[in-house]
Amino acid sequence: MSERKLTRNQQLVLDRLAASGSALTAYDLLDQLRGEGLRAPVQVYRALETLGQRGLIHRIESMNAFIACCAHDHQAAAGFAICDDCGEVAEFAFPASEEGLRSEVGKAGFETRHMTVELHGRCAACAGR
Repeated sequence: MSERKLTRNQQLVLDRLAASGSALTAYDLLDQLRGEGLRAPVQVYRALETLGQRGLIHRIESMNAFIACCAHDHQAAAGFAICDDCGEVAEFAFPASEEGLRSEVGKAGFETRHMTVELHGRCAACAGR
């Protein structure tokens, strides 16, 4: 997608996600951005859709929530380590070849449209408690 400037709502959503220490749902974002003029869920969902299409955010499937992307070059498939205690989400480059994974499941006749790698456990801070 072209490098068009973000709209005000898109920038507000992206900034809030980038400042958050954990993934946020669309309704979390709406609640936190009401003071900035966002009033309806559709405003947040439209911003999230465009930010996702531009590769600036990721959807954390298991949480139905979103985080800002940390690796904008996307040289490898993204994976996410999710702390089940505090909700922290850390993005990492998935070491396996995305194409290799698609090829393996393709042998069974499965056509992959989307791939998400999510690992659940405890972050270092929570594990040290």
